[in-house]
Amino acid sequence: MTPTIRATLAGTGALLLWAFLAPLSRLAQPMPALLLTGLAFGLGGLLALAIVTLRGGVGRALLQPPLAWAHGVGGLFGFHAFYFAALALAPPVEANLLNYTWPLLIVLLSAPVLGLPLGPRRLAGVALGAAGAALLIAGAGASFQASAAAGFACAIASAVIWAVYSVLAGTPRFAGVPTGAVAGFCLASAALSLAAHVLFEPAAGALTPVQWLAVALLGLGPMGAAFFLWDAGMKRGDPRLLGTLGYATPVASTLLLALFGLGALSWQALAAAALVVGGGLLAATARNQA
Repeated sequence: MTPTIRATLAGTGALLLWAFLAPLSRLAQPMPALLLTGLAFGLGGLLALAIVTLRGGVGRALLQPPLAWAHGVGGLFGFHAFYFAALALAPPVEANLLNYTWPLLIVLLSAPVLGLPLGPRRLAGVALGAAGAALLIAGAGASFQASAAAGFACAIASAVIWAVYSVLAGTPRFAGVPTGAVAGFCLASAALSLAAHVLFEPAAGALTPVQWLAVALLGLGPMGAAFFLWDAGMKRGDPRLLGTLGYATPVASTLLLALFGLGALSWQALAAAALVVGGGLLAATARNQA
């Protein structure tokens, strides 16, 4: 197995962990979103920092230039801040539909930023994935109203931020930043999220054991290990394939919600799964020139 394949598999692991984001977030309800984000970021960052420290690389991981910190914290915190703003200012179906343009943007940006060829086979693959995600999310009924324009803009901004953050990670300027540095980025994002919670959200009461369990699982997986796996995938894997496979996240999340009894399994979800699988197969079997 080549290093590129191993790194791409690591990035795929991040996508699988993100599929648990919705079920675990639902488990934490009615916890304020920014508070949940801050606590999960903080736990994930602290655990990662402990591992980096035990390996003796904490100095190298955290002593990064300001541009690296701006890239890491801007990507992690910026994405979540604009995403939650979109959910507050626009209907969730439409906001999610616009937010899930980030996989397509990653694929498209891979050509001009990283110099990677695309070709009709890869573009067809990402188109099938996009169609599957659109079918799934729009199945609840989407209606874009002008009154929610600010929320739609925030949803698009969150998608652009995540795509740019992801693709830039593989450029020579940031490829040398160790993955362990993500621990510091998570902790800084936690501090910003908690500050935003104090400023913009109502105070929360004492958390229940179930909510603390949700925070712990989020910090371990979707808002912890996933960011490290994604960093490795973007720096050393195939971002074109990972972008295409990104459309599997909302589909897998919907299937998990249904499995845990938190949602209903619809024909849209099954059709979306088929489209995403087909798109992933197209992208995975594409040659560099196709």
